Amino acid sequence: MIKPHGSDKLNPLFVMDAKERDALAKEAESLPSIVVCSAAAANAVMLGSGYFNPLTGFMNKADTLSVAEGMKTASGVFFPVPVVNMIQDASAIKGAKRIALRDPNVEGNPVLAVMDVKAIEELTDDELKMITEKVYRTLDPEHPGVAAFTTVGKVLVSGPIKVLNFSYFDVEFPETFRTAYQIRDEMQKLGWNKVVAFQTRNPMHRAHEELCRMAHADVKADGILIHMLLGKLKKGDIPADVRDAAIRKMVELYFPPNTVLITGYGYDMLYAGPREAVLHAVFRQNCGCTHLIVGRDHAGVGSYYGPFDAQTIFDDIPKGSLEIEIYRADHTAFSKKLGKVIMMKDAPPGHTKDDFVLLSGTKVRTMLAAGEALPPEFARPEVAEILMKYYQSEEGK
Repeated sequence: MIKPHGSDKLNPLFVMDAKERDALAKEAESLPSIVVCSAAAANAVMLGSGYFNPLTGFMNKADTLSVAEGMKTASGVFFPVPVVNMIQDASAIKGAKRIALRDPNVEGNPVLAVMDVKAIEELTDDELKMITEKVYRTLDPEHPGVAAFTTVGKVLVSGPIKVLNFSYFDVEFPETFRTAYQIRDEMQKLGWNKVVAFQTRNPMHRAHEELCRMAHADVKADGILIHMLLGKLKKGDIPADVRDAAIRKMVELYFPPNTVLITGYGYDMLYAGPREAVLHAVFRQNCGCTHLIVGRDHAGVGSYYGPFDAQTIFDDIPKGSLEIEIYRADHTAFSKKLGKVIMMKDAPPGHTKDDFVLLSGTKVRTMLAAGEALPPEFARPEVAEILMKYYQSEEGK
């Protein structure tokens, strides 16, 4: 198991001691407070969970600009995206040295974390534009990540935080939500040293399943970490509880026991393509994984990124920035000629696109909504059944 990013030991910002946590929660009720945006709440959860190691809180303006420009903080710590608490108006906390951060995603807006305020700074329009362009590679307001990032405000509230809870994630997903330190503990108990991680915000079809098997065999891993995003997604993406059920069914039926850990983390999707792929690598190194599968259009959306930009970015980051290794995957699909799932780049001469079972996301959704079975070469029938129930429900229509 490899060491965390940026330190020898993982330093999660969740307050482990119950007495200290209770005392902080009591203190927080009398502190000036702000209801943060969903992205900042998710950042707090990730800081508390240890996924953002070695950060100690929200970045200030200098760090934010430096990370956006060159993927390192002003002091030189490698980090691929700014981790910020951006708000519209700081008048409620003006002059405060210590504040409570309230959760926008839980009824009643309970306190999520306590923060020591080091600076309150405003980004200029040009600075906000630069950050957006560097992180998302586009300024298009139709891009879901850009839309979320550019509409929450331009005021940065920075400083170290102490996290008191994990928002709704451990309550709504008790079997799946895991912190980075919990995953490390579980892998240690299983005796796993070499672990390949698979990131997903979608249900897993046959191609994803086989890709995990390929990577597991190729790197001679002890186990596979299937690690799903549990936070906010764009409209049209499948809810986390449906994905969770589909993935659990697939692993239960088609993987040997004790070879896969099914877990999830509390973060909102950025859809930032290459930059988010590097962030995913940071998460998995902090979990203790040795390899991360990075496939075609990893963390992308629409046509904003090239199909393999999320792989080639790893060629450009400074050597030694991360210890985790990247398993580079091509588009993977079932070959009718060979009778199995392969990476398309490995297809023998004579293979054409027509020799593969390929379905677009739109086609899959249309078939499932109409009650049509997906080809078994594309999706396991038990997985397709779970998805079909969702698409035929009121929620999925």
